[in-house]
Amino acid sequence: MTYSGAVKVGGPADVHELSALIISKAAVGPMENNAYLLRCRATGEQLLIDAANDAATLLTLIGDDGIASVVTTHRHGDHWQALAEVVAATGARTYAGRYDAEGIPVPTDVAVEDGDTIRVGEIALRAVRLVGHTPGSIALVYDDPFGHPHVFTGDCLFPGGPGRTTTPGEFASLMDGLETKIFAALPDEAWIYPGHGNDSTLGAERPHLAEWRARGW
Repeated sequence: MTYSGAVKVGGPADVHELSALIISKAAVGPMENNAYLLRCRATGEQLLIDAANDAATLLTLIGDDGIASVVTTHRHGDHWQALAEVVAATGARTYAGRYDAEGIPVPTDVAVEDGDTIRVGEIALRAVRLVGHTPGSIALVYDDPFGHPHVFTGDCLFPGGPGRTTTPGEFASLMDGLETKIFAALPDEAWIYPGHGNDSTLGAERPHLAEWRARGW
């Protein structure tokens, strides 16, 4: 199967089949948010990243096997509109960055710190706190032992630049975090799964870091 990462609201999910993990990407809601369903091949356990909108679509994507957990990448409302309904239907445990949890109206069962591990079956995801788009945004890194890393960046990194910030200080903080914790730590082959729009790789974005700094957004 060929995975492109290009999905549309109302259209089918795109499925990225890795050796130990299956990633299904769907677009939902008026802001065309991406939601990612991760399934451990060894155990069948599933985890959802961002129950953003359209609970019916997400529950169909999840299927009868249910989910063990939902991770909310950050506090902005377009990323948790379906969270309450999905949790009520599945009984999933909720995760969010410690410094964003208070801005999410569904209670957070596990407040995530920088460097924490979130598991789905035998798969380990490493949380990376990135401050700037929000105080407690988290990216999730899967270091695939059979290939290259995969990074779920929420709204902190997109093809073409960092996520929206409102002050120079927030922009500098986000860029510092991206450069030190993502670009310096991971190879060009690392695949980026953003909160909206198409995927990319760190290699495709790395040449533009100085350009982003200079333009200030």
